[in-house]
Amino acid sequence: MIGRIVLPVILASLTWGFWISPTFKEIAAGVAIFLFGMLALEQGFQAFTGGLLEKLLARTTDRTWKSISFGIVSTSIMQSSSLVSIITISFLSAGLISLQAGLGIIFGANIGTTTGAWLVAALGVKIKISAYALPMLVFGIVLIFQKLKWLKGIGYVLAGLGFLFLGIHYMKEGFAAFKDTIALSQYHVPGLRGLIIYTLIGIIATVIMQSSHATLVLIITGLAAKQFNYENAIALAIGANIGTTVTAIIGSLGSNIAGKRLAAGHLIFNVITGLVALIFIYQLIWLVDLISRTIGIPGQDYAQQLAVFHTLFNVLGVAMLLPFMGVLEKQLVRRLPDRNQKRLTISVPHFLNEAALPYPEAALKVIHQECLHLLENCLGIMARVAHLRLRDIQSDQDLEELLHYVPPQKRDLHYKDLQELYRMRVKGLYNAIIEFSLRAQENMPPSHIHLIHALKSACKDMVNALKSSMQIAGNIQLYMQHENRHIRLEYQQIRLRIAHWLRLFYELEKLDSSTDLILYIDKMQYIRRQSDVLKNNTLDSLIRDHLINIEMATSLLNDTTWMHSIGKDLIKVASWLYIHTSAEFQNLPEDFMDPAQDHSHDLPAA
Repeated sequence: MIGRIVLPVILASLTWGFWISPTFKEIAAGVAIFLFGMLALEQGFQAFTGGLLEKLLARTTDRTWKSISFGIVSTSIMQSSSLVSIITISFLSAGLISLQAGLGIIFGANIGTTTGAWLVAALGVKIKISAYALPMLVFGIVLIFQKLKWLKGIGYVLAGLGFLFLGIHYMKEGFAAFKDTIALSQYHVPGLRGLIIYTLIGIIATVIMQSSHATLVLIITGLAAKQFNYENAIALAIGANIGTTVTAIIGSLGSNIAGKRLAAGHLIFNVITGLVALIFIYQLIWLVDLISRTIGIPGQDYAQQLAVFHTLFNVLGVAMLLPFMGVLEKQLVRRLPDRNQKRLTISVPHFLNEAALPYPEAALKVIHQECLHLLENCLGIMARVAHLRLRDIQSDQDLEELLHYVPPQKRDLHYKDLQELYRMRVKGLYNAIIEFSLRAQENMPPSHIHLIHALKSACKDMVNALKSSMQIAGNIQLYMQHENRHIRLEYQQIRLRIAHWLRLFYELEKLDSSTDLILYIDKMQYIRRQSDVLKNNTLDSLIRDHLINIEMATSLLNDTTWMHSIGKDLIKVASWLYIHTSAEFQNLPEDFMDPAQDHSHDLPAA
């Protein structure tokens, strides 16, 4: 209800603003381009999930000191703490780093941004990265149209950065009129009142110009022109440090809850650091004077002294809040819950236990049961991909009747939702099984090693099948209610085949005979062959009779190829779990996994 009211109000306000002010139009366009850049950047980083970027980030942010160092170095190179904050939000939204690592990068970025103050103070220069926006867009768009996934990813990253820079450029241009009218000499106020006023001015100026570096240029210029005194300049620098968080907050609007938490953490860090700096302003000024004399900065060189202050109060802020990073992370998660995933919890191993490791048969038994647990989670997500209810698939209800049902909460299923389900329900559990299996192998006789390999292969294949199904989720959602009846029916058939595969897996668990198992796997093979629209001439007929267009045809061809891979992997999973290992597990007692029971005497002799 609130959304229905808010959206028309926003649209009406924007229309009114466009009508009365060309400047507002430019500012609004800048914000829109900026947010679009955030989306493109996040899309680009997702393309590298599980690849080089994830490994690089994991190695450079797996410790707090590493993530802080990453923030310092990246900000020093880019000369923009705002940009580093935005990219970090994109990393976090794409699931490439943890919230704690993101906070560490933000802490480091606040230190790294002081290098800009030194450049401005000592050399009077500022690196303008916005000049690279258009080349980045050109190269980015060219790469987006390439077939290779990693090239597409680079293209989205370049296009995202280009749109970010372009958006900031339009925001700056739109605010140029306000910037030109700022006359700081009018507000020369001494004492505490002056500190508060100039801090507010620093915040406002940085929000307007979307750059703390630009504010520092104004501060240094003002100092040179004697528009205000040294204390007021320090207050401006503190305000600029707080104001720079606005860019990250704007960037977080286009991200998920993880990005919003990081933006909130950035704001909290900078506000607390700024307040502490204001409270102890005179002690910090005394310390700056001492450091300046020690390193040889002249007493009247207020520009470099300001750079010393900027560095000092940011370093002290990190040192002060670093011990409380864990508390900050917990509070951010607690205060900013993910309302869309309240019921979603991380799936943990149910059967793996340390007591089974010394006993090969026991270890095989618990790994086998945990593989079935992982299979249950994978099949549940695959049911969501097909917009089906798992409980209906497990029932005796006719599968074709299920195709007409689409649960309301699944009508708008996004790839991000599936990725989060994969991360919460599958990834950690899969890692735990592999890690436990590797440890179990150390005590395994050679005759059992092949069974461990079979179970690990089963897990790998079921995860591959799940990932393949995630690739077709978007087109299932697009076409299952499409106005074109023919393409709709084809995607209904894809849903039906997935439903058949899922039901066969639940029926496999009830079978005892190896002969029956093989017959059921033959049924899975038959469904797989039926999904090949090239071999059964379905695609040719649809195109020849002009029943679907080329775009629909290529989507159908690609998705039936994915279906072929899903079927292949599921058949291998069934073979690994129910045929290759059945004889070895069927003689163990049902309560073997109970850690309270001692079954060492039940184990067969090696």
